[in-house]
Amino acid sequence: MCNEAARRIALGELRNDWGETRIPLVFPEGAPNMAPLDGFRITDSTIIIRGVEGAADRAECVTRRWSWPGAGGRPVYNYRSDGRSLVKGRCLIPVDAFFEFTAPADPKAKRKDKWAFRLVDHSWFCIAGLWRHDAAVGEAFTMLTCEPGPDIAPYHSRQVVVLGRDTWAAWLDPAVPSADLCRPLPAGSLSVEPAR
Repeated sequence: MCNEAARRIALGELRNDWGETRIPLVFPEGAPNMAPLDGFRITDSTIIIRGVEGAADRAECVTRRWSWPGAGGRPVYNYRSDGRSLVKGRCLIPVDAFFEFTAPADPKAKRKDKWAFRLVDHSWFCIAGLWRHDAAVGEAFTMLTCEPGPDIAPYHSRQVVVLGRDTWAAWLDPAVPSADLCRPLPAGSLSVEPAR
């Protein structure tokens, strides 16, 4: 399961590329800190984009924590989308890479091998997520997962739901069935390279 991603997007790049959706993007808490994050992990904060309640024609960019406490205190950082109708709390998590880990190729290595996955067609993309308010941590988000596509299957049995630019607006529209968007990408959509 994805427990680390990277976001090196500049604010101007985010605004410019988001403009392709034709949905105005607002920053209700002011311009976010867009210092590059070479790796953000569970419980770290990063930006998310979500719909504005009562205003279907706008989206907002806010900074929130990745994961909320689940049963037994374990963090809910990935959430299976399979077979679920996800309507409430949809959000997009802008990233330029996410990471998966495999058993080390070198049996003497102490750490797992780390692999960076990037979208081939664009420098950054969004992962489908859900946000909610939690009494213990405030507003937080989780990344959605689905069955692995052919680019990820050799590395992991699940993958985060990667959304290209043509699906961002649809994901923020609760009228669009989540099952239509929560699916793996076709072969060749993601590049993979060693991250360490």
